[in-house]
Amino acid sequence: MYGEDVLAGDWRRRKVTPEVEAEPDLVVEDADSGFCGAVVGFELGAVVLEDRNGRRRNFPLAPAAFLLDGRPVTLVRPSAVRAPAQRRVTASGSVAVDGVQAQVAKASRIWVEGIHDAALVERIWGDDLRIEGIVVEPLDGIDDLAGAVAAFRPGPSRRLGVLVDHLVPGSKESRIVARVTDPNVLVTGHPYVDIWQAVRPERVGLRAWPVIPPGRPWKEGVCAAVGIREPADMWRRVLASVSSYKDVETPLINSMERLIDFVTVLEG
Repeated sequence: MYGEDVLAGDWRRRKVTPEVEAEPDLVVEDADSGFCGAVVGFELGAVVLEDRNGRRRNFPLAPAAFLLDGRPVTLVRPSAVRAPAQRRVTASGSVAVDGVQAQVAKASRIWVEGIHDAALVERIWGDDLRIEGIVVEPLDGIDDLAGAVAAFRPGPSRRLGVLVDHLVPGSKESRIVARVTDPNVLVTGHPYVDIWQAVRPERVGLRAWPVIPPGRPWKEGVCAAVGIREPADMWRRVLASVSSYKDVETPLINSMERLIDFVTVLEG
């Protein structure tokens, strides 16, 4: 008289949330916070997500805690460990090439203004340059850049790249650079007074680099503004804050990438 038995079957069963293996690079959203990112690993039983800005957060592997394509899922650890889980990259952001040794130095060179510039370039692009066999050499200023270039005797298989500080229209540096016209030489640079200023200020613990009045030595002015006595001490602090391309400003990155491309693509 009542038809189908309402107590028949598993009436307690709830809708099952699908389980998804948290493979590297899988993009999911945390259902509670809305944080969206790619799986980059696990820590203390939690999955680590990294968003498009490089920020990382840990989330427990709770049931139905994530959204995949807008639908609730339960993330679980992958059933089998796949190696490598991530591509290894160099400090410059390039994909690291395993098992490749540094090449014998080629004839082409990259020149930079001083030992601080050379140390910072090595910190970020050193791995790439060693694989390519390109040596970075510090200059003692660029006042006689045209003469130094002529002495170098550049050619199609002996290219030269030069990184110049404070290369902006109307500057002394721009007038010096304009005198270098050899097609086997690329001179480029960044707008900062010194290579220090190309480091993102927040990495050094500053809101912004101090503005130093014209006519006062820039490094000494910065040291006085931040309460550090010796430029050598400030430089150690600056260099220690740099571990990858993410720690420096885009104009420096773009200039260095152009120089590396120029000296590693040889004619003939």
